[in-house]
Amino acid sequence: MPMLTFAFCTYKRADRLARLITTIRAQQCPVSFEILAINNNSPDNTLEILDQLAKEPGTTLRIVTETEQGIVHARNRAIAESLDSDILVFIDDDELPLPGLIESAYHAIVNEGAECVGGKVEMDFSDHIRPSWLGDELLGFLAAVDHGDAPFWIEDTSTPIWTANVAYDMRIFRNDPELRFDKRYNRKGDDIGGGEDAILFRALLEHNIRLRYSPDMVVLHAVEPWRLKRRYFLKLHYRAGIRHGRNQLPDYPQKLLGVPPFLFNQFMRQSIKTLSMLVRGKSGHLRQAMNAAHTLGTIIGYAKRDGATHHD
Repeated sequence: MPMLTFAFCTYKRADRLARLITTIRAQQCPVSFEILAINNNSPDNTLEILDQLAKEPGTTLRIVTETEQGIVHARNRAIAESLDSDILVFIDDDELPLPGLIESAYHAIVNEGAECVGGKVEMDFSDHIRPSWLGDELLGFLAAVDHGDAPFWIEDTSTPIWTANVAYDMRIFRNDPELRFDKRYNRKGDDIGGGEDAILFRALLEHNIRLRYSPDMVVLHAVEPWRLKRRYFLKLHYRAGIRHGRNQLPDYPQKLLGVPPFLFNQFMRQSIKTLSMLVRGKSGHLRQAMNAAHTLGTIIGYAKRDGATHHD
């Protein structure tokens, strides 16, 4: 019978761990499973709390500390620690799995032949007031996922699934040791963004991995108050732009100040449009400002790509 590992990476969220572990232990699973906690040098009492929880009855909790800082290193450590399992389920430490998540993941992989399956990520605003400006079109930037109530095979990037709620057939990682989260998209400590799961998602598509969406896999994502600020969305896109410019754009032969001129033109157009929409009080100005922030980050990232040292 297959063995399943339910993993999460954690950093400085000790106050959430007891409820998280309790909720995972309440999951029904057709096979034996373990819980794997990857502590990424949390400066709070995370290890103390995890040690206490490991002694409680129920599903085994295995604790590993990854000393190299960053979410990519923590996620890759979870993969390395789970290579003997048949299935690896990932969620984040600011989420709670709803009933049926493991069963749905198991069914998609074992019975439907999926090699990777992901589900819904629902936003939880119960502890904080949702700002009036935060429309549904922006929830995806808080990791929300909802592709409907019917399962389907994922064919392209228009219906992504994220590590906030995803499961893998571990053969894909055992068969290809190079298929891992990309260290160039590492996010350390309290930083935001990263995009490592988006890059892996694209890599899975390129490798023709059988990807499936399962609406019965659901997690509840707690939205922390510091994310409910306009500046968070701007910074998120700026950071994403830096990584895009540094790692993804081709080497353009024509440059101005080390950057392709079209990026300057694009930034100016987007900035003027943002200002115009703001002055006229037109809806969507935040989304337009996010586009401008991404392009500005792309300019900075491209300028740094020739061996410069960066700390983002």
